Amino acid sequence: MDDSILEQAVAIGVKLADNRLIRSSEGNLSLRRDENSFLITPSGSKIHALNQRDFVVVEFDGSHSNNHRPSSEWRFHQDIYRTRAEAQAIIHTHSEYATALACTREDLPAFHYMVAIAGGDCIKCCDYALFGSEELSMNILAALEDRKACLIANHGMIAWGSSLDEAYTIASEIESLCKQYLIARSTGSVCLLGDDEMQQVIEKFQDYRINKLQFESKGVLNG
Repeated sequence: MDDSILEQAVAIGVKLADNRLIRSSEGNLSLRRDENSFLITPSGSKIHALNQRDFVVVEFDGSHSNNHRPSSEWRFHQDIYRTRAEAQAIIHTHSEYATALACTREDLPAFHYMVAIAGGDCIKCCDYALFGSEELSMNILAALEDRKACLIANHGMIAWGSSLDEAYTIASEIESLCKQYLIARSTGSVCLLGDDEMQQVIEKFQDYRINKLQFESKGVLNG
């Protein structure tokens, strides 16, 4: 793996901490290494203080190599990489507002068009299971069907992307959306976008992603 990718991962870790998406050791991130393994933050690590050598290599058979133990939640990272070939990076957080909504065990509905950033007309909340368990991993995979993010009941949130930047962007946006939704709901009823309206947004997002990839391939991207 290119050292620059690990440098970026370290920088993203600092960014996650600075923006309070991950506090202390409450969360983790990973990177696909190849077809049969990935790199993940170590168990109990403080994400803002990591260096490139701290990341643990985990094989798809569950074995790992490093002086550190992998995050206790390595299993759902592994299963996402196994089932989503396009996934190159995963971020899991216990961020304040996403976790608050996850504790209601409700989906984040289509109250704002940016909900479509994860690929669907809502952000699903998966069923509860013990952290690090195979059951939780299966629940997460079900909630991630056709989506790049989900809430985890009484736990937090997870987002994946075709790059570290995309995974971070989705995770950050979902935290912001959860905050907006909880504030809006506290004032009374929330008006939701309809199925047809959200489908138009999803199609628009797909066009945007195609254009973004074209600009990135040329090395020209201004946002």
